[in-house]
Amino acid sequence: MTQSYHIVGLTGSLRKASLNKTLLKNAAVFLPENYTYTYAELGDLPLYNQDLEEDLPESVKQFAELCSSADGFLISTPEYNGLISGVLKNALDWVSRKNIGAPLATKPVAVMGATPGPSGTARAQTNLRQLIFALDMDPVNRPELKLAQAHMKFDDDGRLTDFAILQVLQQLMDKFIHKIERSKE
Repeated sequence: MTQSYHIVGLTGSLRKASLNKTLLKNAAVFLPENYTYTYAELGDLPLYNQDLEEDLPESVKQFAELCSSADGFLISTPEYNGLISGVLKNALDWVSRKNIGAPLATKPVAVMGATPGPSGTARAQTNLRQLIFALDMDPVNRPELKLAQAHMKFDDDGRLTDFAILQVLQQLMDKFIHKIERSKE
């Protein structure tokens, strides 16, 4: 019997036409058939407030349950003023709390990012990797996928058209899948 795995995708962009959400969809295509993928909507999470921990908002409970059910995470971050977005930081802050069960700890994570700018989210990914370290997650370190000028790299159907980036994405996903399966041995 083949084991099944659940992957949760996160991005800090709330835009409908988010380049990072589109990049996550392209990454999910590389998941084997025994993997399920769920995109986590982060827009309903309230701003983190320790006073709310005693009676968690329903959206936080649902997000924490989704994260608990995950075997691994795909995170595609935009870059806002050289850092990850407040939306992504807020979501990660909520599920970092011990009373929620710290559902991210020790779980594999693959990081990527897309931007219309020339830097390919390099600074945001460095910032995100610091946070991943603090959350005790298990990152795929190489390859790094920093998609610059992303608005020109997808076709009208949202498919990634840059062959070199597709190769990097395939390598990243292969390592991510290997890390997940190794973590379950």
